[in-house]
Amino acid sequence: MGNRYYTGPVTDHFDGKQFHHAGLSSTDKSLIDLLRWKLFAKPSSWPQSVPARSGLKPDSSVEGLRITAIGHASTLIQVAGINILVDPVWSDRASPFNWTGPRRRNPPAVALEDLPKIHAVLVTHNHYDHMDTATIGALWQTHKPAVISPLGNDTVIRRDAPSVNVQTGDWWQSFSLSDQVRATIVPAYHWSARNLGDRRFALWGGFILKTPAGLVYCAGDTAWQDGKIFADIRNRCGSPLVAILPIGAYEPRWFMKTQHTDPAEALQIAIDLGARHLLGVHWATFQLTDEPWDEPAKLLESAMRDRCPANLNARALRPGDIWESANA
Repeated sequence: MGNRYYTGPVTDHFDGKQFHHAGLSSTDKSLIDLLRWKLFAKPSSWPQSVPARSGLKPDSSVEGLRITAIGHASTLIQVAGINILVDPVWSDRASPFNWTGPRRRNPPAVALEDLPKIHAVLVTHNHYDHMDTATIGALWQTHKPAVISPLGNDTVIRRDAPSVNVQTGDWWQSFSLSDQVRATIVPAYHWSARNLGDRRFALWGGFILKTPAGLVYCAGDTAWQDGKIFADIRNRCGSPLVAILPIGAYEPRWFMKTQHTDPAEALQIAIDLGARHLLGVHWATFQLTDEPWDEPAKLLESAMRDRCPANLNARALRPGDIWESANA
């Protein structure tokens, strides 16, 4: 069976059927690996509710740069008069089912009806904790934003939300979000799948936002691996003012190391990029892996103390936390 999401020319990271990482061994784990993890795992017990702020009502427009953590990897970026959502997930579960799968331990920091006008939605890849087609469909009905994602993800989104107009691109392709803001899709060390038969049929990536306030890097999901893509991002795009990086969903390391960073690796990515601010997300909302809910923030603080990187600030964002460029 061929690729039912995307048809295009062979490249250094697409073999005509599946996307891959050029020059790197696969991030794929086998069914045996998955069974080994689940049979012998000792996951930490999370509370039924993880404390976080909710009920926020953002300003309709921000001329500088303001970043609000919505929950997990979902962020609201307000810059130069436009409002951008990255990986918006408002559903109760990060799952193809509404009755099982990882459930929210805190509500979205901003209710859908309290969002300002959304001008763009950026979707990094098609895993359920990053691509929530129900949320994307609801945002389209209300806001009609530009929806941008790596290659093949338009098919996935439109299967569930057929009215949504999705623009897709390859790594390093750029899109204009306004007269002052551009988004560029950049590589990530990760993979994609919505079910058992479509692994790596759609591309994954992160985004660099070029704004008057500075560059903002949104990693989505990524490992550190050999670090080469982050040096490449810095060389091609410049050093970001802010790097929004995943710091959770990293245990057990033998299973997750090729696809998810731990906090120390997230810090290394920020250093590789030359970022001035690291904002840690992807923790404290959905229990996807085995670590305690509050460990990512503690380990990020510990990594910062151990490394003491010059000219870099780091903060783990809980849902409802806000970072502004005035704090830079």
